[in-house]
Amino acid sequence: MTQRKFVHRGIALAAAVTLALTACGDGNGGSDDPTEGEGGGSAEPLVVGTLLPITGTLAFLGPPEVAGVGVAVDEINEAGGVLGNDVELVETDSGDTTDLNVSTQSATELISQGANVVIGAASSGVSLNVVDQLTEAGVMMISPANTSTTLSGYSPLYSRTAPPDTVQGAALGSLILDEGYTRVGMLVQNEDYGTGLRNVVEDTLTAGGGEIVYGGADGGQEFQPGETNFSAQVTSLLAQEPDAILIIAFDETQAIISELVGQNWDMTTTFYTDGNTASYEDGFDAGTLAGALGTIPGARANDEFRALLSDWYEENEGSPLTDYSYGPESYDAVILAALAAIRGGATDGQTIADNLRAVSGSEEGSVEVATFAEGVEALENGDEINYQPVSGVGPINEDMDPSSAFIGIYEFDDNNVPIYQRSIEGNIG
Repeated sequence: MTQRKFVHRGIALAAAVTLALTACGDGNGGSDDPTEGEGGGSAEPLVVGTLLPITGTLAFLGPPEVAGVGVAVDEINEAGGVLGNDVELVETDSGDTTDLNVSTQSATELISQGANVVIGAASSGVSLNVVDQLTEAGVMMISPANTSTTLSGYSPLYSRTAPPDTVQGAALGSLILDEGYTRVGMLVQNEDYGTGLRNVVEDTLTAGGGEIVYGGADGGQEFQPGETNFSAQVTSLLAQEPDAILIIAFDETQAIISELVGQNWDMTTTFYTDGNTASYEDGFDAGTLAGALGTIPGARANDEFRALLSDWYEENEGSPLTDYSYGPESYDAVILAALAAIRGGATDGQTIADNLRAVSGSEEGSVEVATFAEGVEALENGDEINYQPVSGVGPINEDMDPSSAFIGIYEFDDNNVPIYQRSIEGNIG
């Protein structure tokens, strides 16, 4: 039997995606579970909370992340749940850094609803706003999309299934150089994600003989999140005669593109990041972005998994997915958390944190498993496991980051839609 459980918070959640799936467990704690009693916490039902962007400048990432969580919860419950109980799901809106009260209130709601693990946020700045609050409450936080280097090793109850910007930044800087550009201007939003990624790209570019002519770390030329008028910034940037422009922003990108087009910039020489490598099919004339390049962390999921996400979202929310960014990472975060709880024999946040690295493959001699069900079977047989994530990241390291990851390279087509080209694998030091 399936229930639906929601958290409503007025205007901030008026557009909230309603995916929550809470199932009635069989109540059997599983006395034959070989891990029973190993954890020091609760073996109550695992409560997964979501802190995902339903509103705000990253709302385009909400649907694939919501779908990733939903598919994972369904699969876990169909396979028997966690420690004899079905997973319960509580969802909230993360908003963005233009109004951090949204995420603060959502974190408070999730704690009051008894969440053991929170999947989110998408924005690194939002995660930094709530991670201390969740840690103090003993709630594990696993982000499917945070890339800020500040979050590496930040809290013992924080992890992620997306790589830090040391990987994406290096790949993006190398991509720009490989395309033959050496005078690079950057439009960078002034928050942890924007400046952190910019710094890695800048280091890579300058080490390879490139020059940052606008928007560098010492320039003081960042813009505030939520900015809508970029006339002065674009005019100042173009005056430096760059041969390429990198845009590190979220929804502000649409206004930036409009201004660049209005000032007759060759849009084939613009580069994009995971925060804005998205479809602009409905926003601009056909061909506006054709040939431009962008990066998104994570291996491209196969067509079967993408169809699974889209079908789930259409069935539950009424429309198919148009973007899949961080859907696989959201799915992996839930699967890893559930397997960690099973290995530890309890569902509390500390037990999940204590066992997360192990189920991701950090233990010597671990057995590769591709699904939740395979992982449970191996754990019941007394094996250590190495869950093979859909997103392609490596085992979690001591900083609670993926030890390796793929960065996808995308090229915009004539419809202004980013099309996958290839992946670059990078290791995290």
